[in-house]
Amino acid sequence: MGYTVGLAVETPEGHKCCRKCGEIKPHSEWHRNARASDGLSARCKACRKAQGRSDHLRRKYGITEAELDQMIRAQGGLCIICLRAPAVHVDHCHKTGRVRGVLCFNCNTGIGLLKERPDRIRRAIRYLEGTRGSQHS
Repeated sequence: MGYTVGLAVETPEGHKCCRKCGEIKPHSEWHRNARASDGLSARCKACRKAQGRSDHLRRKYGITEAELDQMIRAQGGLCIICLRAPAVHVDHCHKTGRVRGVLCFNCNTGIGLLKERPDRIRRAIRYLEGTRGSQHS
């Protein structure tokens, strides 16, 4: 049985053809792979990076790049908390894994620092509004 081998593509010295995108690129655009006969990966750095992002979204959040893009479009491209910075970080519940939305770095970090606890977030709001709560925890 075996597998289908791609056609040999003539490339200039110091270049290689990417198995994924088909572009001929200089060796500097490839990661090293000691197990490969030429010492380079089969896919160029750009293709490996794109696949890595896609795999990360699927593995960690259970969503596709298209689903992420749709969420960002639905939010107008902005963080749904501050409405100013670009939405670039997937926010999810660490207990259930459910994706809540896409936030900017600062808002996503802020929620994380408050341990995703609404009671802490409400106290922070009261504090900022100048009506400190008297409860401690």
